[in-house]
Amino acid sequence: MGIMRFNYRSQAIGQYVDITITIPTDGFSYYDISGGARHHTLPNANHVMPVYRPGMKFQTVYLMHGGGDDDSLVFRYTNAERYADRNRVMLVVPNVANSFGVDTNYGRNYSTFITEELPVVIQSLFPSSPAREDNFIVGYAMGGNAALGNALMHPELYRACVDMSGGIGLTVNTETLKNELESEHFSHFPIYLSTFGPSDELEGSRHDMALAARRNLERGVELPDFHIICGSDEFIRERVEADVRTLREIGYQINYICPEGYRHDFDLWDKYLQVVFDELLPLRRAAIDPVS
Repeated sequence: MGIMRFNYRSQAIGQYVDITITIPTDGFSYYDISGGARHHTLPNANHVMPVYRPGMKFQTVYLMHGGGDDDSLVFRYTNAERYADRNRVMLVVPNVANSFGVDTNYGRNYSTFITEELPVVIQSLFPSSPAREDNFIVGYAMGGNAALGNALMHPELYRACVDMSGGIGLTVNTETLKNELESEHFSHFPIYLSTFGPSDELEGSRHDMALAARRNLERGVELPDFHIICGSDEFIRERVEADVRTLREIGYQINYICPEGYRHDFDLWDKYLQVVFDELLPLRRAAIDPVS
């Protein structure tokens, strides 16, 4: 797997931002080895290897990290790189800080960054396919809500969305977020308040996911596949399952998975990242040849 940490100035965020990018390289050859290997190949390679072709593209998974994490942590705490490589997809993990993946009320436009700026940059500078059917958004914890919210706001961008353990931040139960913003508990979490703003201004705002979800159905837009995962022992299970119920009541098809014995930690997220790549996402598991 090729891996790099890319840093550039984001217009949407207003500062330089780190992004970790992986590109599947294990299993590709720079020449046709069918006539007999001339140089080293992969250990124990017993099959014909596909050849690099100028202009080839890959399907791409945008992975949103959790609160307090950054773009590097998922590679230190999970095997996401290995799961992406064996399924031959690019993996793009942007550092979205503690932004909840939204255009914040304090002026940092992370949703704009995720859905408008980042795809253009990645598809322009790296071998990422621009086709909707080749792009996916996945997240865990805070990043799960970011994935779900941005997929609801921009269903035209993604073939599938996976929300793992998304129990803080964006929700289709607007009253829940209003109550959190007014609660004593969240009064000690100033970034939450400054991100979403006054509770009485939430309905109808850019943070109103219930409104976005209903508008999608009213307009008849093509929706991504939605998968929501929450461990049976997670402290945010009730909030996650409320989102599942509400989306289903609105009219969404939701694949909900609740594995027994898992809590809100990387034991769950590593295990189910493997499931996401190997089973849930509709992947080609092959490079996309350039158009001749």
